[in-house]
Amino acid sequence: MAVTDQSFSPRGVHVEDVHVALGGGVVLDGVSLAAAPGSQIAVLGPSGCGKTTLLRALAGLQRIDAGQIRIGDRTVAAAGVHEAPEHRSVGLVFQDWALFPHLSVAANVAYGLPAGERGGRLSFKRQERLRESVIGLLEMVGVGDLAGRFPESLSGGQRQRVALARALAPRPSVLLLDEPFSSLDTNLRATLRKEVADLLREVGITAVYVTHDQDEAFVLGEEVVVLDRGRVVQQAAPAQMYAKPASTWLAQFVGAADVIAGEADGRVAETALGRIPLEEAANGPVQVVVRPEDVVLQPEGDAVVVAVEYFGHDTITSVCLIDDVVVRGRTIGAPVFAVGDQVTARHSGVPGIAFSVAEHDR
Repeated sequence: MAVTDQSFSPRGVHVEDVHVALGGGVVLDGVSLAAAPGSQIAVLGPSGCGKTTLLRALAGLQRIDAGQIRIGDRTVAAAGVHEAPEHRSVGLVFQDWALFPHLSVAANVAYGLPAGERGGRLSFKRQERLRESVIGLLEMVGVGDLAGRFPESLSGGQRQRVALARALAPRPSVLLLDEPFSSLDTNLRATLRKEVADLLREVGITAVYVTHDQDEAFVLGEEVVVLDRGRVVQQAAPAQMYAKPASTWLAQFVGAADVIAGEADGRVAETALGRIPLEEAANGPVQVVVRPEDVVLQPEGDAVVVAVEYFGHDTITSVCLIDDVVVRGRTIGAPVFAVGDQVTARHSGVPGIAFSVAEHDR
């Protein structure tokens, strides 16, 4: 995708203690998050956690019951305040693209322009400016040659690019994307999400992605916000969230992880996997997060291989330790062990995260 001469004025997004109830149930329960101007954040969570409701509240399609939402220095939603969607300078890319089938690609994009630019009888100069603006947007997203085509003749990736151009047409300060790549096949999804992320970073627009895919969230978001049952579990950079998750549930949600019992004494915990060094000192019974890449497997020993999953680039080997504790180890390339093999499993020695069993953890 190429960036043409398109001007955007990004604004920050601030959500503070937002509550939304629908159908007698709480959907958003005190949600707070922040996105700096020009940044990209990904909102991640399981189905039913409130992601789409949050996106609709940001767009102005859903009223909030309490709290406030600010876009830039303007409060667009609060007690007694609900600014209309068209006044928020927010663009929205839908999961199913929502293109008008009876309009050409160019007309779909032009529909996203302010009414004053597309409505009524236009002079020749204004028509030319409109055409140049539409073609510029289509070229920006890499489909400048499709202006005269209709949506039904386009591939999924092409439709998504047209939907993106339409959302960018009014030069919004914030772009909201609702599961924007979920309808695409795996290879195209990986390619397009990188191109879209690179484009939005280059034009400098503030972007908020909603997704249920952890890999996608980590690729797209400079920061990731994880929602669970209407509450924010953690907002952090992907690497920080992976290394220091706020809970054992989050550790397992944002990547492969096993949680095993241990007894902590300062900066070390005794577990079925042996002694595991800890990031922070703890004492007494703990739950220790063990990532597969931190489990080292060697031939012969007291552990038994119970499952082998080969993914081409790496292999996950599950082994049963004493007391029927099962942990997974990750190795690069083809499987080294088979189900039933006797192995030794040990921890790599990289300091891990431990949670006291007395702490509330989902």
